Amino acid sequence: MKKVCRFGDEGFAAEVERIVARGVEDSSRVTPAVSEIMDAVRSDGDEALLRYTATFDKVDLTVETLKVSADELEASYKLIPAADREALELSAKRIKAFHEKQLDRSWISEEADGVILGQRVTPLDAVGLYVPGGKASYPSTVLMNALPAKVAGVRRLAMVSPTPGGEVNHHVQAAAFIAGVDELYRVGGAQAIAALAYGTRSIAPVDKIVGPGNIYVATAKQLVYGRVDIDMIAGPSEIFIVNDGSGNPSHIAADLLSQAEHDELATCVLATTDGAFAEAVALEVEAQLLELGRSEIARISWEERGAIFLLEDLGGVCELANRFATEHLELAVESPFEVLTKIRHAGAIFLGHNTPEALGDYAAGPNHVLPTAGTARFNSPLGVEDFIKRSSLISFSREALEKIGGTVAHIARMEGLDAHARAVEMRLSSRKG
Repeated sequence: MKKVCRFGDEGFAAEVERIVARGVEDSSRVTPAVSEIMDAVRSDGDEALLRYTATFDKVDLTVETLKVSADELEASYKLIPAADREALELSAKRIKAFHEKQLDRSWISEEADGVILGQRVTPLDAVGLYVPGGKASYPSTVLMNALPAKVAGVRRLAMVSPTPGGEVNHHVQAAAFIAGVDELYRVGGAQAIAALAYGTRSIAPVDKIVGPGNIYVATAKQLVYGRVDIDMIAGPSEIFIVNDGSGNPSHIAADLLSQAEHDELATCVLATTDGAFAEAVALEVEAQLLELGRSEIARISWEERGAIFLLEDLGGVCELANRFATEHLELAVESPFEVLTKIRHAGAIFLGHNTPEALGDYAAGPNHVLPTAGTARFNSPLGVEDFIKRSSLISFSREALEKIGGTVAHIARMEGLDAHARAVEMRLSSRKG
């Protein structure tokens, strides 16, 4: 059974540091191989893309079979059970409604002397979406990444998802159909990222790449950043639960394990002010581990990266939560909105005992693509703003130019940039009009 780590005990600080220091897997060991793949696709296009797909995914594709047709997407949608379709449709509806509230608007402001300033908001032209393939793939990933892009008005959404051994995940394809994905290709890995970034004869290049993947995919995204934008480099899933001794220990244990079952590297933390509650949760986790289909994965995560902290007050618990800056934060307390005022860093915050983290993974509405590994200190969930860009609008009348032109020229010469100054001064000295 997991030992409760009490504030003030020997080893408390070291255990806190161990948990806080979790991070994204080091990619240096795979960078040479990924770079080789990327260079090959960049130079040889479809030929390299198909060659690597045959090698890694054990499926022989041709240029003609690379793309999934619209009819195939619709067929997958009709093939899955009606109850599955209804669940995905409801989830999509809620995700779309939430992200529509994030829409930014263009604006223009006109000042008295003929100055017009503003901001023009436009969507990205093309976005690539990576979705892992095979049995361990998730239709919710498609919805969470594709729908904000569609709400933003992205013109072209190209999705890549491998089919190892030729195995098609019909739920993933059904989700692509529901979300309105424009193109879907049966490729994955670093080679798919290269195709999206550089383009091939069959796959046109995109402006941004989003979506999760293994270390090879994550490394490939890092390598193409700058040529295209990317969403984030995500680490293993994580949860931090703030508790004041209220609630049901079995519910808290289930919430911890909901992240542990994702990945052996997932991090699951409970911080509470109640020692008896902490002990009860530890016992309940052990009991529930025996009932999980992915118990082996969950147990490794819990034993190696799980923790239960006992602190003196909620202030200390919240400071620990802020230091952890978690992907998922549950405020499992009697007055969650009061405790919320003490929280500064978290990807998604779940308030109250009736709001398990699992809601956010599927159908609450907010995005489940969240900052991990402490990056919630400076990063935000995926949203509509990730699929738009802003252009500043500036228009000056002659009268307005005369009012501040001298200041502009003065600062330009202060910086030693004479051409900047002359660009203004020549207009000021020229005949009006």
